[in-house]
Amino acid sequence: MTALTSPTPPADLRDLLDRLATEAVRDETAELDLLDTGAQLEALNAANDEALAAVRAAAPQIAAAVDAIVARLRKGGRLVYVGAGTAGRMGVLDASEIPPTFGTDPALVVGLIAGGDRALRHSVEDAEDDPGRGAADLEAIGVGAGDAVVGISASGRTPYVVGALAHAREAGALAVAFACNPDSEIARVADLAIETVVGPEVVTGSTRLKGGTAQKLVLNAVSTLAMVKLGKVHGNLMVDVRATNAKLRARAERIVRLATGVDADAAASALASCHGSVKAAILVTLTGVDPEVAIARLEREDGVLRAALHGLEDATR
Repeated sequence: MTALTSPTPPADLRDLLDRLATEAVRDETAELDLLDTGAQLEALNAANDEALAAVRAAAPQIAAAVDAIVARLRKGGRLVYVGAGTAGRMGVLDASEIPPTFGTDPALVVGLIAGGDRALRHSVEDAEDDPGRGAADLEAIGVGAGDAVVGISASGRTPYVVGALAHAREAGALAVAFACNPDSEIARVADLAIETVVGPEVVTGSTRLKGGTAQKLVLNAVSTLAMVKLGKVHGNLMVDVRATNAKLRARAERIVRLATGVDADAAASALASCHGSVKAAILVTLTGVDPEVAIARLEREDGVLRAALHGLEDATR
């Protein structure tokens, strides 16, 4: 049998990994394999609590990033996530969930992963090690001054992400670094940084654990709050949901009922008259205007239901 070989990592990378908090050894789990299942689960749960605490501690950084991103989106820009491995998959996952949840064009929030779509399911050798690939992937989708790019890297030093953020800044885009270590390399090439310092993993160096949990929480916050601020949410209701299957059609009907207090039949009728638009159905139900008037008012108010309601109320006084 032929022995498997791999290139020797550079000494500076070895030294860097020795210094990263996410690569440190967690003393409490030094004998993880000897613990019973209940104790192993307790160790994982304790670590997840630390991930949540790290995200809470980074709240001011997350808020600053959200506000800066929304400023770009309001002017027609895009939100682009860039990452490798778990971090890249988290970005692609978050981006893919935005259109059905908030009724957006798929081009509004984009997820790029080192190695392309194949890397979503399979490891792509060395894809993350080339900063030029990160720059090239952003260039391929035409990232420019109106866009916001969030580079995701648990270590904070992934070359693919470093190259992408450097290119983003050169192109005039907003560059946001998101790492799980303090004083990260990607933070130094970005305009803003989010650093959720999660500490050592239960399984040493496996940042799909606490690191991945923190990434999911932060990306949830960034995209959800951005959509709220763009008027995709009314109160706490998903008023731009796309009813593309039976469950979502039922959800759309329920949202109209919750927003207006009408029964299921009235909600279904309003939705049908408005071609499935939840916002327009709510406007029609609450104000009595024709569907065409409701749709036109929403367009005039950039799709913000609350502004459209106020406008119609003022017009009828």
